[in-house]
Amino acid sequence: MPELPEVETIRRDLEKRVLNKKIVEVKIIKKKVIKEPNLFKFKKGLEGERVREILRKAKVLILKLRDDKFLIIHLRISGWLLYGEEDQKARVVFKFSDGKFLNYMDQRLLGELRLRKDFKDLKFIKELGPEPFEFKEEEFKKIVSSKKTKIKVLLMDQTLISGIGNIYAQEALFRARISPLRESSSLSSQEISLLFKSILEVLKEAIKYRGSSVDAYRDIQGREGGMEQRLKVYGRQGKPCFVCKTPIKKITLGGRGTCFCPKCQK
Repeated sequence: MPELPEVETIRRDLEKRVLNKKIVEVKIIKKKVIKEPNLFKFKKGLEGERVREILRKAKVLILKLRDDKFLIIHLRISGWLLYGEEDQKARVVFKFSDGKFLNYMDQRLLGELRLRKDFKDLKFIKELGPEPFEFKEEEFKKIVSSKKTKIKVLLMDQTLISGIGNIYAQEALFRARISPLRESSSLSSQEISLLFKSILEVLKEAIKYRGSSVDAYRDIQGREGGMEQRLKVYGRQGKPCFVCKTPIKKITLGGRGTCFCPKCQK
């Protein structure tokens, strides 16, 4: 699933290409991805509208059309956006007044598109915790030290901290030399401080390198992100740790595969 850096990359690219452009036609090829309203209202509600602002909330893209009209795009696991020419594999196609197209691509049809008067009252939006960049260090310390869950599971709990997923939770923990199996309340103040800095560093680096293409993620020009080559533990099970050469171990934690160095991370 695209995480905060991937969705932020898409948001920034869209801002350069579709901001203030008018949607003149909407083609719905796979109706399953349209969650609300009905297909007729979705299509007619978008055609003729201009993109006024492009927002992001955690892993969700939001295109503001009016003060009371928002296109909400939740990419989930396999969704991505392709800008330029119309693509035959697109599930939904948005045509703009300049003749360019924004294709919603989603081979597994797991994403969700909505047209609503407001995005803030959506249940999954209301339940999101602050993003890492919105935290002060002391606020982060308070959350971590007060919980008795595994630290990696805590980092992925979107109701506590939004935007971090499986990739960057693993990477941040490696940078902070903290085992994903540690109970969060067992971390010292110094360890929490280092983890907080590591989270911000890895997210900023991932944004700089335009995200990680470990699954379906591509940018709006169809290009892979450059962060995947910089990952230290994610997807590296059995390979030597870059620091100590110990083989990277993979376990299942919170229902998700989790890679870490059993020697470096304590």
